[in-house]
Amino acid sequence: MSAAIANRCSQLQPTAVNAILAEVRRLQGEGAAPVSLMRGEPDFRTPPHIAEAAAAALRDGRTAYPDNRGEPKLRRAVAEKLARDNGLRFDSGAEILITSGATFGIYAALAAMVNDGDEVLVPDPIYDAYLSPIRLAGGLPRPVRATLADGRFRLDPGAVEAACTPASKVLLLNTPWNPTGTVLRESELREIGAVIERRGLLLISDEIYEAITYEPSRHVSPASLSETLRARAILVNSLSKTYAMTGWRVGYCAGPKELIAAMFLVLQQSSRGPSTFVQDAAAAALTGPQDCVMEMRAEYARRRARVIESLKGLPGVRALEPEGGFFAMVDVRSLGLPSDEVRRRLLHDSGVVVVHGAAYGPGGEGALRVSFAAGGENLERGLARLRAGLERIAG
Repeated sequence: MSAAIANRCSQLQPTAVNAILAEVRRLQGEGAAPVSLMRGEPDFRTPPHIAEAAAAALRDGRTAYPDNRGEPKLRRAVAEKLARDNGLRFDSGAEILITSGATFGIYAALAAMVNDGDEVLVPDPIYDAYLSPIRLAGGLPRPVRATLADGRFRLDPGAVEAACTPASKVLLLNTPWNPTGTVLRESELREIGAVIERRGLLLISDEIYEAITYEPSRHVSPASLSETLRARAILVNSLSKTYAMTGWRVGYCAGPKELIAAMFLVLQQSSRGPSTFVQDAAAAALTGPQDCVMEMRAEYARRRARVIESLKGLPGVRALEPEGGFFAMVDVRSLGLPSDEVRRRLLHDSGVVVVHGAAYGPGGEGALRVSFAAGGENLERGLARLRAGLERIAG
């Protein structure tokens, strides 16, 4: 049957999380019970007022086909949110598109921007699930190696410029940055923006973790820095992390009307957007009280502190304090082992699941990504096993 499978599928690969999950399930089938510090799945329930908005929409019969561009009420809510939180003005009728999560938004943006053979610059390390959509769109991922200094990953504008070739067309940024935990500063974004303008690049800005930042860091949307950048950027976001709505599959994109129109054509041939009642709930999330967002962020901050404290004093190990998101990178270079070997030993010998940094590119080698998206007993048991496992490896 291999001859029946399209060639493009040979360029695709499972994400690191899915590959590790398959390994975990094999162990579970043998009777093991590993604790996961791997996934970016908030353990909070969707706030009640959002769930009730969906229930009310269902009672009102809001189950017909949605407006494929996005229900007008939700597009207006997104426009209001971008003005309120990001200082950005977008026309809800022509410059906003509602998508089935940020993942589809990224794919639609790539499909609208990228021709066969175009290069898409991506930081290294970076969330590995970006790479297959780039290839599906006909593009070629071109990594830009980040630097690790003073406990922080940094994307140097000079490295972005040096990576550019005549085939480079798009830069894909993620801030707060998964897996590193870096929140790109305004000064850094301005310098990178200058490269974008000088090289005539387009920008895809994935801002899904924007609401989860820790003082003194703050999220800045690159499109807010200049009209020139705004005209070259597609902003991608979702309600998954901000409002604990991962399973609802609702996100949005904002950008110049010509690019949004092209993305709309991609969407029409594929997902056609989230369910109508889901969009009603999303509008309630964006326009309703935001106390739930602040409460979740405060809890993530407590968990972050717990992760850093739990790994203090370990020989050959240093936990990097994330500026945003709910992942901490743990520097294990001094252990002298490949990060995947450390991950495997932790899983098989200590019963704790993390992701090896090399899964996100060569720039992540020597680190582990530890998630604190889930807290409580799961986090405490996982951290205890992680510390014991790392002590064992160091010994």
